Amino acid sequence: MSKNDLEIARSVPLRPLTEVARIMGLGTDDLEPYGTTKAKVKLDLLNQEPARKQGKYIVVTAITPTPLGEGKTVHTVGISQALNRIGKRACCVIRQPSMGPVFGIKGGAAGGGWSQVVPPEELNLHLTGDFHAVTAAHNLCAAFLDAHLFHGNELGLDPAQITWRRVLDMNDRALREVEVAHGGAKNGTPRRTGFDITSASEIMAILGLASDIHDLRKRLGAIVVGYRADGTPVTAEDLKVAGAMTAILKDALKPTLMQTLEGTPALVHTGPFANIAHGNSSIVADRIALRLLDYVVTEAGFGADMGAEKFVDIKCRASGLKPDAALLVATVRALKMHSGRFEIKAGKPLPEGLTKEDLDALTEGMGNLQKQIENVRLFGIPVVVAINRFPGDTEAEIAAVQQAAIEAGASAAHVSTLFSDGGKGGEDLAHALVKACEEPKSFRLLYPDHLSLKEKIETLATKIYGADGVDYEPAAERALAQFEERGFGKFPICMAKTQYSLSHDPAKKGRPTGYRFVVRDARVAVGAGFVYPLAGEIMTMPGLGKSPGGQGIDIDKNGNVVGML
Repeated sequence: MSKNDLEIARSVPLRPLTEVARIMGLGTDDLEPYGTTKAKVKLDLLNQEPARKQGKYIVVTAITPTPLGEGKTVHTVGISQALNRIGKRACCVIRQPSMGPVFGIKGGAAGGGWSQVVPPEELNLHLTGDFHAVTAAHNLCAAFLDAHLFHGNELGLDPAQITWRRVLDMNDRALREVEVAHGGAKNGTPRRTGFDITSASEIMAILGLASDIHDLRKRLGAIVVGYRADGTPVTAEDLKVAGAMTAILKDALKPTLMQTLEGTPALVHTGPFANIAHGNSSIVADRIALRLLDYVVTEAGFGADMGAEKFVDIKCRASGLKPDAALLVATVRALKMHSGRFEIKAGKPLPEGLTKEDLDALTEGMGNLQKQIENVRLFGIPVVVAINRFPGDTEAEIAAVQQAAIEAGASAAHVSTLFSDGGKGGEDLAHALVKACEEPKSFRLLYPDHLSLKEKIETLATKIYGADGVDYEPAAERALAQFEERGFGKFPICMAKTQYSLSHDPAKKGRPTGYRFVVRDARVAVGAGFVYPLAGEIMTMPGLGKSPGGQGIDIDKNGNVVGML
C-alpha cells in the first residue's frame, strides 16, 4: 500500500533548521525560532548592502485548473529541489494555507508526494500565527469602527456605506451575512455586516505587498472602512487604529523559514486569495531569498490569467522585481476537461473517459495551454512547460502536449514526476529553466499606471482573457467613476473572476472567443493599492460540505496529527 503525503513527510528525518539556514547564508542571529522546525527570518538584512549579485527569479503558474488543482505547489517545491540537485543554490517561496480549506475539502497546501514543505501539519495549521495576527488586526479595526459609531460617530460615517466586515480563518457559511449590536442601546448601533475568510482580508494582501514596517503602517492607515453621506472616504487612520494594527502585525511581516523533504530552504509567507487579492506570497520573502541564493522559485495562484498576471501587474509593479522565467504546469486530464466533454468535481472520482487515451479531447482542449503560454509571453518572460504526469497518461498524449507547447512559444516542455520522484523527477525541467533564465528578455507590464480604470480592464479582458470587449453593469459604471473621481484611477486592476475559465463564466472551457467580458461591480482596496472589479459571484467565505475533511483529522496515541493529508 502506497504512503499518503503525511506518511511520506514523516518517513524522512528533518535537517536541523540551522543547517537549512546556512544554505541561505543565514546565521542564528538572523532567526527567531518557533520550536525546532520553523523560524522567523529577521528583516534587518534588507537594510544591508547586498553581498552578492541578485539571484534568478522564477514564477510558477499553470493552465486554467480543474477543481483538483494541477500541481503548482508540488512544482514550486519540487523544482527548488531539482535545481539544488543540479548544483544550483535555490529555495522556494510559497503562501501559507488557510485553515478553513484544510478542514473543508481542499486538504493541505504543502505540496505533495516527495515534493513537500515539512512538517506539513504545522504548515497547514497555525504555523507561526500570522493568520491569527491578520485576523486580530482586521477585527480590531472593525471593533474601533463600531465603537466610533456607538460614541457619537464624529467622523460622520454613513452606516449604509460601511465596507469593512470582519474575518475568521475558517469555512463558516453561517457568518456570511450577520446583524450586529442587537440586545439594546448599550450594545452599539445595529447594522447588517458579515464575515469573510481571513485570506480575503485586505490586510493579508497588504502584508504581501508591504516593503517594510513603515510601508505596512502607511498602507494600513490608507484602508477605507466606509464613506460619509457625501461620498468622502473614512480610513483606518481616521479611526486612529492603524498604529495598533501595525503593532499586532510586526512579527507577521517576517517570513517563516522551513524546509522541503530534501532539505532545500523554503520561505512561507502570507496567503492572500487569488480571486479578490493578488494570490502571491510576499515581496519581503522574495527579496530576502533573491539576496541570498542563485535561484528563487515563487508561486502565483491559479492559472496564468489570474495569479501570474497579478504577480506581474500588481506584485512586480510594487516591488520593482523582474522575473527571469516562468514554469507553467499542465496536466493531460485538465486539457481533456477543457474540451468541454468532461466535468471534474472536487471530492468525486474522475470521469472514466479522463483515465483513457483520448487524443481528440486533448486536441480540443489544447487551446487553453496555448493561450496561457501566450499570456506569460505577453510580459516578455520565457516559459518552460511542466507536464505533470499521472498514471493514466499515454506517450502519445504527452508527445501531443509537448508539441503544442513548443509551437505556442514555450522554450521547452518536459514531463514532470516531481510528485513521485522528488527533485530527481524534475531535473530536465531544472536544466531548461536555467537555460531560459539566460534567454534575452524584455520584461514589461501589461499596462501603464496612467491609463483609466476602464482602459486597464479592457486591456486585461481583450489581451489576457481573449474577450471581444467589456460590458459594464450600472453598479460597475458608478463605482469606477467614483474611484476615478477619488484619485484611485492610478491603481492597477485585480480582477475578481472565476479561476475555472479564461473568461468570467466558469462554463466556458478551453480558449473562449467571441464573447463579451461582463463586469457587474467594482471595489477598491486603497491600502493594498488596487481596484478589484467583480466579474461574477466571488465567494469570500466558503462553507463546509456534508462530510468535511476535518472529520478524518485526529491525533494518534503519541499525540501526532493524523488524517490531514
